Amino acid sequence: MVTLLVPTYLLLTLLLPPPTTPSKTPLLSLDFPDPCIIQDAPSGTWYAFATGGWWTPPPPTNNTTTTTNSTPAADKATYKNIQAASAPSPRGPWTYLPSANPLPSPGVWATSTQTWAPSLIQLNSSSYVLYYAAQLAAGNHSSSSSSYHCIGAATSSSGSILGPYTPLPEPVICPLEKGGAIDPAGFLDPATGRRYLVYKVDGNAMGAGGECNNGVEPFQRTPIVLQEVDRGDGGGLGGGGVEVFDRDGGPEGVDGPLVEAPDLFFFTTTTTAVGRGEGGEESGEGGRYVLFYSNHCWDGPGYSVNYAVAEGNVTGPYKRRTERLIGTGDGFNVTAPGGAASVPGGRWMVFHGDCPQGRCLFGAEMEVMGDAVVVS
Repeated sequence: MVTLLVPTYLLLTLLLPPPTTPSKTPLLSLDFPDPCIIQDAPSGTWYAFATGGWWTPPPPTNNTTTTTNSTPAADKATYKNIQAASAPSPRGPWTYLPSANPLPSPGVWATSTQTWAPSLIQLNSSSYVLYYAAQLAAGNHSSSSSSYHCIGAATSSSGSILGPYTPLPEPVICPLEKGGAIDPAGFLDPATGRRYLVYKVDGNAMGAGGECNNGVEPFQRTPIVLQEVDRGDGGGLGGGGVEVFDRDGGPEGVDGPLVEAPDLFFFTTTTTAVGRGEGGEESGEGGRYVLFYSNHCWDGPGYSVNYAVAEGNVTGPYKRRTERLIGTGDGFNVTAPGGAASVPGGRWMVFHGDCPQGRCLFGAEMEVMGDAVVVS
C-alpha cells in the first residue's frame, strides 16, 4: 500500500469551495426597473432613469432637519411617468430624486399609467432625446387589447438632463399588427457615426395566454429590431428596421416566451468599449458589437441577462453566447436579474433584480475578454 502525503495548504485548497463572485446589494433600494444610465457632461454627475412608478415620501422623523433630496411627508404617493436618480459615480451612492419629473406627459397618444424602459441620449451640448414605451390610449388602435405599447420620443433643449421633456405628437415606432413595441435603447455607432434605436417587437401583447402571455399556441414572435434614426433630432426614422435577433424556439426553448430589453455597445480588440453614444466615425475599425438582452418572463426566476456578439457590422449577424451573463442562483445572488444597460464608455452596467420593494437597481463591473463579456 502506498500512502500519499498531501501538504496541509494543498489539502485546505482542495476542501475549500471555489471562489465566487461577491453577492450584490441594491444600489438603490426602491422599485426602479428597466434602468438606463448616462453622465451629465457639464457637471460630471451620473443619472439613472427607470420605468414609471409611485413615490411615497418617507414618514416624518423626530429630527426636524431636512436633508438634501428629501421631501416632507404627504398624504398621497406621487406617480412619475419616468423615475430619476443621481450619483457622483456609477457605483454610487445613488439618491432617488423625488422632485424630478422628466416626462410630465408621455403624449396625447398614450395613457399616463404604463410608461416603461426609458433610454436617454445626448444629441449635443444642450439637447437630449428620451425614448420610452407607453401604453396606447383608448381609441388609438383598432385592437380590443388594452395592453399594446408603442415607442415614443421626447426632446428637451432646456440644457438640463432632467428635462422636462416634451413628447412628439405621435409615437415613433408602433407596429400594432405585430403587438406593438417596447424596450427602446439608443445607440450611436462609432464605426459610421449613425444613430440607431434598438427595441423589442412585443408579440407577447397579442399572445394566447400562458407564461408572459406567450406560452400557448399560436406562439408569437418577439424579435429585436434595429432602426436607424436621424442623428440630429433622434426622432426621424431612416428607412425600415432590421431584425437582428429573435428567441430560440418556442416557450420550451432556451429563451422561453420572449427576448426583450435590448442594449448595444461597441468595442475593439485593442481598446475598451466605447459604448452607447460615444466615439467617432474613425473608431469602429475592426470592432465588435455586443447586444445585451433578457429572456424568459420578467416576473419569474428564469429572467436573466444574456448577450450576443456581431463582428464588424451593427446589423449582425449576432451570435448568441450559450452561457447567461447574470441569472438567478449565480454568485451575484440576485433573483430575476434583467433589463441591463451599459454605461457609455463601457466598464459598468446597471440592471434590475427582485427586492422587497419590487425591482431594485443593481450594478456590476464589466470587462471584455476576447469576444466574451465578464462581470463582477
